[in-house]
Amino acid sequence: MLFLLGGEKKKKVQERRVENLDRVKEIFFAGRFPVVTTPDLEEGRKVGKVLGLVVCRGYDSEEAFFGMAARAVNKGAQAIVGYQENVAFHPDGSKFFTCYGTAIQFDQARLSASA
Repeated sequence: MLFLLGGEKKKKVQERRVENLDRVKEIFFAGRFPVVTTPDLEEGRKVGKVLGLVVCRGYDSEEAFFGMAARAVNKGAQAIVGYQENVAFHPDGSKFFTCYGTAIQFDQARLSASA
């Protein structure tokens, strides 16, 4: 019955999500995936291609943040610009986080000229 409901497929997708979140955390903490609140990056790096808005929601801020970053990485992003977050406070005392930003790729011509 589990096969008919797609349980095995769902389990594999969840395992890949956890694996992807670990990889995204690793590249973020290594400084290889910038997330900035400004529309531009540090000097010398220009936006080459805008991949679109990435959003993730959750009851844990870390889950929402790294979920957003993982979605950007899955799109092929090298950074997120214009990062923002919102927190909704519920009457029962829980919080609901929303993290969003614009996934981008760097301008490769600019990167190779500065190297």
